[in-house]
Amino acid sequence: MQLTATNVGKILKGNTVLSNINLDLKSGNIYGFVGPNGSGKTMLFRALSGLMSVSSGVVKLDGKVVRKDFSVLPNLGILLENVSLYPNLTGYENLLYLAKFTGKATKSDLLTALERVGLDFNDKRKYGKYSLGMKQRLAIAQAIMEHPDILMLDEPTNALDSEAIERVRQVIEEEKERGALILLASHNKDDIQILADQVFYLENGSIVDRR
Repeated sequence: MQLTATNVGKILKGNTVLSNINLDLKSGNIYGFVGPNGSGKTMLFRALSGLMSVSSGVVKLDGKVVRKDFSVLPNLGILLENVSLYPNLTGYENLLYLAKFTGKATKSDLLTALERVGLDFNDKRKYGKYSLGMKQRLAIAQAIMEHPDILMLDEPTNALDSEAIERVRQVIEEEKERGALILLASHNKDDIQILADQVFYLENGSIVDRR
């Protein structure tokens, strides 16, 4: 699977938030995206996924144009900032509700996803009572529960303790071994150094370096 961006730009309310983005990303790799707040990482993920239209250029998946040949990338797992799930449902109930939209994940898949991130499906606490770390773990579980071909993770280790960080890094490595194409944005330098096969550095909506 190949995800490409060619001369992609985005203007929002007169402000350029992405400029001349060129990428060639392939399955079985982890691509790290680094930059200060406001550098365009989240906007880039939205543009590449199809959640946001682009003002110029084109995003393609295996030669098909995103938001033309399909609206959002098929079989996408995504974690973006400020995930908000249903406060009156348990973690498992939240995943069960979300799984109904596509029908791709079985109950076994949901239980496995919870176990992989260190959550107990028998925990009867409602999501609204979860700690920030538990909410982050559940957000990651929903991103991986359907065995996505493409996985976009924006600050996946945010609000996690050291044990949870190690667990999430292991999950990301396992998803790579499974053959997923993974995009990872993180302020945690160790996340990028340990996990990323290639790193892109963003400033003011542009890629200023790649290594």
